[in-house]
Amino acid sequence: MRFILLLKARLETESGGPASRALITAMDRYNDELVRAGVLLDAAGLHPSSRGALIDFSQGKRTVTTGPFASSDALIAGFWMIQVKTREEALEWARRCPLLPGSDDAQIELRQVLEPTELAELAREPVAQDAWPRVAGSRS
Repeated sequence: MRFILLLKARLETESGGPASRALITAMDRYNDELVRAGVLLDAAGLHPSSRGALIDFSQGKRTVTTGPFASSDALIAGFWMIQVKTREEALEWARRCPLLPGSDDAQIELRQVLEPTELAELAREPVAQDAWPRVAGSRS
């Protein structure tokens, strides 16, 4: 099973400033543990949203908005792609991620990756009109 661990952005990661030596050391140690365990497939930190863009697909049009973006709660600062045997093992690796020094408010989102066989199965299943939850302000 593949999982992606998405490190949510914060003011510190969006500032574009360099990471502290302590954080780099802690992340290097964590990444080495993932490699030694044979579970790490890929990992990377991301530039702040000020160097990115959003591409909105709506009613047949594509609109590009360049960063920075006001709402940092949905932004990603980095990721790890791991391959493990169970969801519980993925959760354990996520729990072991080092915190930013001097901070108690980091967040990682854990998501299982759809495998090609699962995509083929989904393509064969009919999708009900109400299968996706309606969200206030959605375009549906």
